[in-house]
Amino acid sequence: MDTLPPVVLKSYPENYSINFDKDEIRIEFDEFVKLKNANQNLIVSPPLKNNPEILPMGSPKKVMTIKLKDTLRPNTTYSFNFGDAITDNNEGNVLPQFKYIFSTGSYIDSLKLEGTIQSAHKLKTDNFVNIMLYDAASFKDSTIYKEKPLYITNTLDSLTTFSIENIKAGTYYAVALKQKTNNYMFNPDQDKIAFIQDTIVIPTDKKYNLVLFKSEEKFAAKRPAQISENKWYLPYKGNKDGVKVKVSKNDSLIQSIYTPLEGKDSLQVWFPKVIANSIHIAVSKDDYLETFTVRPRLKIKEIDTLNITAKNNIIDFKENFTLKSTTPITAINKSLIQIINKDSLPVSFEVQELLAEQKVALVFDKNQEELYSIQLLPQALTDLFGKANDTLKYALKTTKHTDYGNLNLKLSSVKRYPIIVELIDEQEKVHATQLVKEPQVVPFDLLPPRKYYVRIIYDDNQNGKWDTGYYWDKRQPEETFYSKEPIDVRANWDINQDLDLN
Repeated sequence: MDTLPPVVLKSYPENYSINFDKDEIRIEFDEFVKLKNANQNLIVSPPLKNNPEILPMGSPKKVMTIKLKDTLRPNTTYSFNFGDAITDNNEGNVLPQFKYIFSTGSYIDSLKLEGTIQSAHKLKTDNFVNIMLYDAASFKDSTIYKEKPLYITNTLDSLTTFSIENIKAGTYYAVALKQKTNNYMFNPDQDKIAFIQDTIVIPTDKKYNLVLFKSEEKFAAKRPAQISENKWYLPYKGNKDGVKVKVSKNDSLIQSIYTPLEGKDSLQVWFPKVIANSIHIAVSKDDYLETFTVRPRLKIKEIDTLNITAKNNIIDFKENFTLKSTTPITAINKSLIQIINKDSLPVSFEVQELLAEQKVALVFDKNQEELYSIQLLPQALTDLFGKANDTLKYALKTTKHTDYGNLNLKLSSVKRYPIIVELIDEQEKVHATQLVKEPQVVPFDLLPPRKYYVRIIYDDNQNGKWDTGYYWDKRQPEETFYSKEPIDVRANWDINQDLDLN
């Protein structure tokens, strides 16, 4: 079986030509080739205003033709990096990172900038990230929104390092974008961004690290849409914390509640059915205020009903028993809730209302190898619309402490405090967390056996959570650190783990 990649026999003009003045490039191979995902793989630096026409895009050929549609800049080195786009026709063998380079001037620029890419608050780094350089002399904060860069490269698939090559000596600003559309201009609604605060003088031997984040734009709401009889979706951008939503009809307020829509930049605004030609939904935050005038639908099939779900069977010692509701719970009658152990004795508990998650948590101490019977009598939980639960019964049990593991983390090279220490899995679900304000061994006891990664958040604004950055204020996201390898926590094991944050 053929395992060899295609071989370039010759090109016209020759690769690394100077004084280039052609509008067509021909590259000849030793076998039939085709282009795979050329739009994603091909990086032209500096970017062209009009995409070149490249053949073969359909039928395989031994000659690849590049037809240029731009007027090229004078005294400029151009690089066409095909990534993994060129493959042979029969076996799909890749010609990796093939570059065609030429200069419209009398020499080829040969300087480069190297560095690394990471994604803020993510275990795995984004792929196919564009790293770009702009001329510092003409750069403004708005440049990245409306102008293409001078130089560009891409990390391609699974790479966390980058190298921008064939650069001319000068002073530049560096920006990286993870884009849905590779137009090399920043769209904050869709793109992630990374930037270096200061200018970069080329040549340099320094390696730069760029941290990608979703920029926290100023809050703005979009027109709401009715989803069901009692629920509207209110899309937004920016940070929703501190947002206020008021619903009114003819200047009379209507009782309403909003909850986040999980995984989406939308709020769920709940209020009773209104019959009116129009109602007003006012959205405010800080100095932002916008009022939407909408018309409720008179006939709508979707009607929200109260439905309560919860887990049965085994509960972990550190876990709270939670009830998830389909509509917001606004009243809880604790006297109608009872927890009984296997000896038929009542168990003391507290109730936590988690409105933002549409959950109610029952918090109680759990003994080993215990059976718990939980019962909610009718009217224990009532939602915004006056609907209450029927009788609900759940059965839970615990196992032994020896079925769990304990982890003691000894951290070194901590830059500053406070920090948030989290144990996460490969999907970045948080299983345990602690706020640490001074040097100490960080204990995590009674952990369910599994492999955990450690995530450290430098909580610089001391609000107990990770905060992203904002490009316009030149604010970087709060710094995070991830352990390179997971820690295997096993049942009935005590693990003392050293972790160096360098």
